[in-house]
Amino acid sequence: MSALSTSPARGASAPDPERTASVRALLRGADAGRRRKDRTMTVLMWGAFALAMVPLVSVAWTVVVHGMERFDVYFLTHSMRGVFGGMDAGGIYHAILGTLLITLGAAVISVPIGLLAAIYLVEYGRGPLARAVTFFVDVMTGIPSIVAGLFAYALFAVLFGPGVRMGIVGSVALSVLMIPVVVRSCEEMLRLVPNELREAAYALGVPKWLTVVRVVRRTSIAGITTGVMLAVARVIGETAPLLITVGVVDSINGNLFEGRMMTLPVYVYRQYSQGLVPCSNVTDAVCLPDINYDRAWAAALTLILIVMLLNLVGRLVTRWFAPKTLR
Repeated sequence: MSALSTSPARGASAPDPERTASVRALLRGADAGRRRKDRTMTVLMWGAFALAMVPLVSVAWTVVVHGMERFDVYFLTHSMRGVFGGMDAGGIYHAILGTLLITLGAAVISVPIGLLAAIYLVEYGRGPLARAVTFFVDVMTGIPSIVAGLFAYALFAVLFGPGVRMGIVGSVALSVLMIPVVVRSCEEMLRLVPNELREAAYALGVPKWLTVVRVVRRTSIAGITTGVMLAVARVIGETAPLLITVGVVDSINGNLFEGRMMTLPVYVYRQYSQGLVPCSNVTDAVCLPDINYDRAWAAALTLILIVMLLNLVGRLVTRWFAPKTLR
C-alpha cells in the first residue's frame, strides 16, 4: 500500500524543468510589476495628502502666530465701545456674543426644517413633490451667501420698513444657507438605517411615525449631529450677508430682535479694512499703528477656536446619544 502511494502515477509525465523555470520567472516579473505599481500609488497618495495639508497647516500656523499677540483675557471680555484710533484697548466680547446668538438663531430655524424635510424625503417622499423638494434643495446649496443676505433684508424691509438691522435678520439669512446642508446630510444618514429595523418595528405593530421617532432617528442621531455641526461651521464664518442684515456696532447687544449686532467675521473684516492707524504724534506711546491688524488676527483665531469647540461638543453629544453598539 505504501509503495503504491509513494510511486508516481502511471502515465504522468515528469515536470519540465525549463517550463517550470520560465513560469516562475514570469510570476516573479508580474509580482515585481505589481509591487512597483503599489509603491507608485502609495507615493502618489501620500504626496496628495501632504499637498492638501500644506495650505491647512500654513493657515493654522499663520493665524496662531499673529493671533496670539493680542489674544488674552482682556481681549475676550471687552468691547470696542469708546475705543478709537491706535488706542491699546478694545476687545471682541460683543462680537463673540453676536456670533453665538445669531448662529444659535439660525440653527433653531434651520435644524427642525432640514430634519423634517429629510424625514419626508426618506420615509414618505414619493412622486413629483419629493422630486421638487430635492431639486430646490440642490438649487439652494449653490446660492451665494450675498443672495441669502439680500433675501432676508428684503423680507424684513417689507415687514418693518427699509433700513431695518436686527440680529434675527442675520439668523434668517444664515438659515437659508444652513437648510440645504442639513437636509442633505440628514437625508444620507437616514438612508443608512437598515430597512430590517423598520420592518421589525412594523412587525411589532409600531406605527410608522413612532418608528421614525424611536428607531430611525435614534439610530442615525450620530450622523445627524455631525451634519448639523458641518452646517454650523458652514455659516458661522459668513461675512457678506451679515454686513447687509445686521450691520456694525461697537457696543454690546444681546437682543436678537432689536438693534444692530457685531459678529466675529464682520469684526475681522472691519478691523482689517481700516488698515494702519496714522499715528501723527511719534512721541505718543499709546498709539499702535498695527493695532487693527492685531485685533483682526486675534478675532480670526477666536473664531477658529469657537468652531473647534462646537465640533468637540458635537462629538460628545454624538457619543452620548448614539446607540450602545456605536459607543
